[in-house]
Amino acid sequence: MEYINLGNSGLRVPKYILGTIPFSGTNGFEATGNIKEDDARKMVDIALDAGINMFDTANLYSKGDAERVLGAAIKGRRDEVLLTSKTGFQLGDNPNDGGASRINIETSIDHSLKRLGTDYLDLYFVHLWDGQTPIEETVATMTNLVKSGKIRYWGVSNYSGWALARTFSIADKPGYIPPITQQIYYTPEAREAEYELLPAASELGIGSMIWSPLGEGLLNGKIGRNKTAPENTRQGGGWPEPWVQNQQRLYQVIDALEEVAANHDATVPQIAYTWVKDRPNVGPIVIAARNEQQLKEDIASFDIQLTQDEHDRIESVARPAPLYPNWHRAMNSLEKGSPSEIPYLKGYKQSMGMED
Repeated sequence: MEYINLGNSGLRVPKYILGTIPFSGTNGFEATGNIKEDDARKMVDIALDAGINMFDTANLYSKGDAERVLGAAIKGRRDEVLLTSKTGFQLGDNPNDGGASRINIETSIDHSLKRLGTDYLDLYFVHLWDGQTPIEETVATMTNLVKSGKIRYWGVSNYSGWALARTFSIADKPGYIPPITQQIYYTPEAREAEYELLPAASELGIGSMIWSPLGEGLLNGKIGRNKTAPENTRQGGGWPEPWVQNQQRLYQVIDALEEVAANHDATVPQIAYTWVKDRPNVGPIVIAARNEQQLKEDIASFDIQLTQDEHDRIESVARPAPLYPNWHRAMNSLEKGSPSEIPYLKGYKQSMGMED
C-alpha cells in the first residue's frame, strides 16, 4: 500500500482508507450493511494485513453504533491504527445537537471517544458546512481540541469551494491551526468537485480525501441499463442519495467502466476505485465493503494499472460542462492556469472542440 502525506502536514496515511458506514446497520442505516463486531474485527485484520491502517467513521453512521462496532474491532491495537470521525449532522431534537458550534463539537468529541474506546482521534471532521455558526468559533474549537490532545488534526467535509477557502483563510491566522484535509464526494459519474474543490484544496495545501468513490452503490456493478439494484443494497433499499443529474449519462459511465473492466478481468467497482485514485489532486480514497470478499476485491484494485486510453475513455464520458469562467479561461488563457487546474481546463477545451 502506498502512503502519502495528508495535505500540508506530516501525517502519513494510506492511499486506501477503510470506511465504516456498513458497520452496525442500525438507526436508519440498515440499507448500508450490518457488519457486527466479530466480522468487523476480521475486516480490520484484512485491512491491516494489506497496509491499510486508517479507519473512517462518523457519529452519524447508525447514530453512533458504527463507532461502537469499530471501537470493539480495534480494541487492544489502538497504536496500530489511525482513526477519524466526524460531527455536524443533526442527531437529536436539541437544537445544539448538530452543526459546527463549540457546544456541539465539544460534546460530540467526548461521546465519539467513549464509543471508540480511545482518548484521542488522529483526524476529526466537521461533517458539513454550518453557515449559522461563525467560522472563527469553529476554527477556535478545533484548534483547542488539537492543543488539548483530544485530536491530532482536523478537516472539513462537504464544503463548497468558497467556504473551504474562507475557513482556511481564518484558520491560517496566528494562534489557530488550519484544517489539513477535506472529505468530498467524487466518482467517475459525479465530477462537480473538479470545478472548485479539488484545485482549491491543492492550492491551499489541503488534502482531498474522497468519500464513496462508487457513488453510494451506483457503481457496484449490479446496476446498469438492464439491471435493477438488488433489494439488499443501498440503491435497492430505499437509500435517498446520491442525486444523479442524468440517468443516461450514468449508464454511459457504467458502460465505459464495464468495457475497461473486461480488459483487465476486473469488476466495475475495481475500475471505478482505480480511476478515482489516479485522478489529479486526489489524495486518499475511502473504500467500503459489506463482507470480507468485497473488501479483498476492493483492495486488489490498488494494483490495477489503466492505460491512458482507458483512463480517457472513462474521463470523457462524464466530463463536467465548461461553465463560466472555465470555458472563457480554457479558450483564452489555459496556459495561465495553475498546475492543479490545467488538467480540467484542457478537458473543457476538448469539450468545446478546440484541441491543442
